Amino acid sequence: MKIALLGYGKMGHEVEKVAIENGHVISLVIDNEDDWLNKLDLLAKCDIAIEFSAPAIAAKNIYRCIESNVPIVVGTTGWFGQLGQITEFCNLHNGSLFYASNYSIGVNIFFAINQKLASLLEVYPMYLPSMVETHHTQKLDSPSGTAITLANGIIASNSNFTGYSENAATIGEIPVQSIRIGNVTGEHTVTWISEIDKITITHEAFHRKGFALGAVMAAEWLQGRKGVFSMKDMLNL
Repeated sequence: MKIALLGYGKMGHEVEKVAIENGHVISLVIDNEDDWLNKLDLLAKCDIAIEFSAPAIAAKNIYRCIESNVPIVVGTTGWFGQLGQITEFCNLHNGSLFYASNYSIGVNIFFAINQKLASLLEVYPMYLPSMVETHHTQKLDSPSGTAITLANGIIASNSNFTGYSENAATIGEIPVQSIRIGNVTGEHTVTWISEIDKITITHEAFHRKGFALGAVMAAEWLQGRKGVFSMKDMLNL
């Protein structure tokens, strides 16, 4: 595949390495608005775009790819509030969009375990959940997209909980603590605690390569497909 990289930070460089290892070609790199002005006409010559930029510009990058008839895999989080409008736009223009809060295969299995555990504990309201997510100091969004997906998974699977927040002052809210420290790639812990015991599940990422590999796999999987997809579709979860 001829790949356009939208965003050339740490994740963009990691995707580049993995893509080349897998036999693909990086045909275009766009990292700022000047690049868009000078290289927009080159986007249409690419087979797919992989986007790891910033929350404030991710949606704009998605629209540009759909308008250029280029499938796009989006790794940036923090824009999901616009997912409804973007999905409608993508379907209207017969586009192809793959998005995920986390591209790690292990994390997506962790999502499934999280929902199963929440479902099992629905009939045991003495167990209350909480979450801690830890990332490097350069991560822009808080809580992380992965933490939001975990919280929404609990809410969807356990009717005792209806929301999440940092302080969780309201009954039915899940407390989510965000920690930014050092060069931590990403760690998420969900704890269910009662008066007599606790259940804890944790996922820790050792390296960004797992995210990059998942994004390249998603790009390969998206070829020839139209619509809006996620890791659940690719992994049949």
